[in-house]
This record gives sequence, C-alpha cells and structure tokens, in this order.
Amino acid sequence: MFEKILIANRGEIALRVLRACREMGIATVAVHSDADRDLKHVRLADESVCIGPAPSNESYLNIPALIAAAEVTDAGALHPGYGFLSENADFAERVESSGFAFIGPRAETIRLMGDKVSAKQSMLSAGVPCVPGSGGALSEEPEANLQLAREIGYPVIVKAAAGGGGRGMRVVHTEGALLNAISLTRNEARQGFGDDTLYMEKFLERPRHVEFQILADTHGNAVCLGERDCSMQRRHQKVIEEAPAPEITDTQRRDMSERLIRACQEIGYRGAGTFEFLYEDGQFFFIEMNTRLQVEHTVTEEVTGIDLVREQIRIAAGEPLGITQDDVTIHGHAIECRINAEDPATFVPSPGTIQQYHAPGGPGIRMDTHIYNGYAVPPHYDSMVGKLIAHGTTRDIAIARMRGALGEIIVDGIRTNISLHSDLMNDANFQRGATDIHYLEKKLKTH
Repeated sequence: MFEKILIANRGEIALRVLRACREMGIATVAVHSDADRDLKHVRLADESVCIGPAPSNESYLNIPALIAAAEVTDAGALHPGYGFLSENADFAERVESSGFAFIGPRAETIRLMGDKVSAKQSMLSAGVPCVPGSGGALSEEPEANLQLAREIGYPVIVKAAAGGGGRGMRVVHTEGALLNAISLTRNEARQGFGDDTLYMEKFLERPRHVEFQILADTHGNAVCLGERDCSMQRRHQKVIEEAPAPEITDTQRRDMSERLIRACQEIGYRGAGTFEFLYEDGQFFFIEMNTRLQVEHTVTEEVTGIDLVREQIRIAAGEPLGITQDDVTIHGHAIECRINAEDPATFVPSPGTIQQYHAPGGPGIRMDTHIYNGYAVPPHYDSMVGKLIAHGTTRDIAIARMRGALGEIIVDGIRTNISLHSDLMNDANFQRGATDIHYLEKKLKTH
C-alpha cells in the first residue's frame, strides 16, 4: 500500500480523497493554486504545495508542476479526482513514466474510451447495446452521409468524437439541414478539440440517462455496483442523481452487469469507471464511458456500502477486489443534489465570501463539501460547492429526507441553487420518476 498520495485536485473531491487516505493510514499531499490556499483539505493535509496562479491552465492543468510536486514530496501515487486532468491520457502516462502510480485506468484505456468512435466499436464487439449510428467516423463524401442518415432515420445527432460536456454536437431533423450541420460541427470540433472527427447516431426523443458503476482490478476481476439515474440535467450538466434508477428491474440490472463486466475484462480496464447509457422504451443504448470517479459516486456508496475511493486506491496499489458480484446488494434509495454557487434563476455563478454555513443533519443525510464560515468561493473554477445526499429505505423516504435537509441547510453570503432543488423535490413528475433528460430545461422555460 502507498505511504503517501498526492491529491491532484481541489475542493470537495480533494477533501473526499483526503478523508479516505486518513482512514487507510496514508499520508497526503495537497496541491493548490494561489487562490486556493485556504481550502479545507489544504489545511488538513500532511503537506501542501502551491503549483501556480489561479488560472487552471497554470495550476491544476499544469502537468510539469504536478509531477514536480510529487517528486519534492516523495509521494508514491497521484489521485486525479474528477474534472481537470482525471481523463487525460497524457497525464496518466507522464505520471507513470515518472515513477509514480496513477490512481485510475492505464493511459491506453483512457485513450480508447475517450474517443467516442473507438469506445463504441469496443462496446459493440463486447456485446454492449449501442445507439444505431455510423459505427465509425463520418465520411467526407456528402452523399454517403446523406444515405447513412436515411438508414439510421431522422432525427439524428452529429457529434464530435473528441467532444464532451454537451459541446460539439447538433441535432438534425431533416435531410435538408444535414450537410450544413456536419460542416458547422466539424469546424467547431477542429477549433475546440483539435480533432474534426465526427460520428452520427439516432437521436432519441425522450430518453433517460442511466449509468452503471464498475470496479475492476489488475487481476482480471470486475464487479458492477448497479446503476444511477442522472436524467435531471441542464445543458447536459447533471443537477440531481439517484440510485437505483426508477423502474429498472433486477433482471435488467443483472443482464447489464454481466455485459459490462465482460466488457471491462475485454478492454483490460483498471479502477473505477462508469458506463453511460440513454434508456428509452426498456432499451439501453451506450453513449460513453467515463474513465474516472464520478461526482455522483456518493449515491452508489450509500446504497451498496462500498467506499469507491478506498477501492480505487487499493486497485492502484495492485490489490485484488475485496468483493465479488455476489457480494453486491442494493439497500434502499439515495438521491444527490449538486449545490452550486449560482443564481437559481439565471444560473450565473455567484462567487464570494460565505458569511454563514450550517450543514443539515438527521438520519440518512450526508453533506460532502469543502466550504466553511468565512470561506471565499473563488471565481476561477466550477461553481459546485457541495453535494447533499439523502438515503432512505425507499425512494419516497429519500425524497422526504432530502426535502427536509434542503430546508435546514444555510449558505449565506452567496447565491445558491438550493431553492431550485427544493422545487424539484416537490415536483410531481420527479416524485413519480417520470422525467427524461429534457425535462428540467422544459420546466425552466415555463417558469
């Protein structure tokens, strides 16, 4: 086991990793930008290193600075958290070539699954259901693309292979609009990602977003820890997540678990990962794999009792999984609300100093956050300041507990989206589990 781990991230996830290390008796190194000297995990870590000024590209995305920080502190491994460099294959490669362990998948696996075309081809060969589509990169020939769209059936969606986060994609409803959409998306992809490779898929009208959490070790073992529903989204960004997903049956869960375990073994996966699907009319369609820890890993931890960060560290240290698929059981229901420093109506970020913070409590309530009284939320990074999780024996109880917790939490001095979450917990369609990935945006337009 590692003696010391460098946490190559900031905020809530950095604190989460630090706490897991403390439980395991592992020393920690916190890295931080000039703007983050007062982060809670920086104060709690055994050592801390400033890696640059506030802008991310000069600090948290600065690979040489992170490697140097690991060298000067004699850390044995780096945990990338999520966001920033967590799915950067070059970073993973540089970490390991410098003699450190990367707590995540191998660089070649990150590259394979980071390219949506190669990822889909890998899943098809492993028997994982995918959205009908091009099966590879789009042709440069207009007529070939027109014919492909006819075979798939409109509406279709044109996506950049290197895209993500809702960028580099266009929905096309008619044949007359297809070639222009391809041209615009190709230009966007070239400028935004440095790669103009595109692919095309069937556009599902009212799908839900359902994802499966997996863990795989270096000894060929893999387990699937069930699924999460992340359909409540705005501009392709998740707002609320829950586990298990409403209406998914035990039979569906077992079938998908077996397929995904097989897929992990075929691609030689290592660590924690998430297979993301669109789900419509009882069918799953693979869209991408996230080769890292997810923001919403908490709800899976709550319903399975398995510490995903601890397992990530154990796997990276070469230890075999401590559980088998037969050990995985789902207990109750968990819901997570992402608490953001933003205006609840306009979604404009709201940095500033927190004058008063009071965490909610009670049975089944968990608050993962790095904020405290007097903490200054900087304007340079993602607006998420915490995650509120409620667990109960049933979904209705989890919703009721979340409603109560949202009424208790106090974050004064900045604007937050707490009122939006309270509204959603009282939404009749959400309470019935009758939402899709378009629901929240439609709801916001009517208010």
